[in-house]
Amino acid sequence: MRKLLVFLLLLTAAGVWANPAELIDEGEYRAAYQEALAMGGAEGYALAAQAASYYAGFKATTDREKEEWYGKAEEAAKKAIELDPDYPDGYFELARAQGRLAQYRGILASLGLASSVRDNLNKVLELKPDADEAMVALAIWNLELAQKGVGWMYGASIGRVVPLFEKAISLNPTSIAHRLEYGNALIRLKKPAEARVQLEKALELPAKTYADRMNQEKARKLLEELR
Repeated sequence: MRKLLVFLLLLTAAGVWANPAELIDEGEYRAAYQEALAMGGAEGYALAAQAASYYAGFKATTDREKEEWYGKAEEAAKKAIELDPDYPDGYFELARAQGRLAQYRGILASLGLASSVRDNLNKVLELKPDADEAMVALAIWNLELAQKGVGWMYGASIGRVVPLFEKAISLNPTSIAHRLEYGNALIRLKKPAEARVQLEKALELPAKTYADRMNQEKARKLLEELR
C-alpha cells in the first residue's frame, strides 16, 4: 500500500495529472492543450480550444503557425459542442477561433465565418446571459464589421460597441483583457482620452496570469502610441 501511495505521488509530481486550467494561467499552452484533450468531455475540449487560441495569439510567431493553432481551437470547440450542446464555453471558444481564422481564410470563407461568430456568441449569451467575455467579443464583432462597411449585411452596428463593453466591464471590472480591448476599440472610434483611461486601468490591475502580463504589454504599447 505504501509503495502504491509513493508511486501515485511521483506521478502527480511528474505532472501526469496536470490541471489544464492552471497550465493555461502559467502560459504553458502546448502542454495545456494536450492535457485538456486527454481530459476529454465538453470541458476538456473547451479548455483545449482555449489553450490553442492562446498559443496562437501569444506565442505563435508566423501567420502559418497562428492559423494552424486557431484551426486546432476550432476543431476542439466543435467537439465540445458535439459532446454537450448546452455548454456555453464550447460556443465561445468556437466563436473566438473562427473570429481569428477569418483573418487568414479567403473572403468567401471569412464572410461565412462572420455569421457563425455572431450566432455562436448569441448562443453563449442565451445559455449564460452574464457571459462578459462573450459581450466583449460581440462588441469587437460589431466594430470590425461596421468599420469594414459590411455591418448592414449581418446586423452589426457601431452603436452597440460601447454599451456591450460597458456591460461586460460592469460584470468583470478587474479583467485586464476587457480594459485592453475596450481601450483599443475607443482608439478606433476616435476617442483617445477615453481610451487612455481604459488602458491605464489595464496597467493598474494585478496581473495574475501569463495572458494578463502579455495584455498589459499590449496596453503599454498602445498608451505610448497615444502620447
